[in-house]
Amino acid sequence: MAEEVKNEAAEAAAETAKEDKKEVPEKFAKLVGELDKMSVLDLSEFVKTLENHYGVSAAAPMAVAGPAVAGEAAEAAEEKTSFNIFLASTGEKKIDVIKAVREITGLGLAESKGVVDGAPTMVKENATKDEAEAGKTKLEAAGATVELQ
Repeated sequence: MAEEVKNEAAEAAAETAKEDKKEVPEKFAKLVGELDKMSVLDLSEFVKTLENHYGVSAAAPMAVAGPAVAGEAAEAAEEKTSFNIFLASTGEKKIDVIKAVREITGLGLAESKGVVDGAPTMVKENATKDEAEAGKTKLEAAGATVELQ
């Protein structure tokens, strides 16, 4: 009896998948057909290849990350190659902080002032470790409170 329930559930899922498939434009039909033949691992590798080739990311930007499991957090800390420079507060030397933000981001004066006025805010995302450390040093020298994320 349990097997019958499993089989019925599998058949229902297969029918739903057939109904959910969207119509593919004719110009992409051949490509989609080839992608249907690929395994999930091959598709993952294909996406990474496209990302590297075009210099883009298929990942959706996330505003806030949820809590991580302790093991995952340790792995992420070891593998971290890009950092975000977060301006927690400007301190007393606001003009110096604006100059530092201009150096780090390459923004104009008005845009840099907007970033500083909006503190706490993200100054630069996806910076390399060296860029992030240099940016943090410049901002702290200007009197700002900075966090690397």
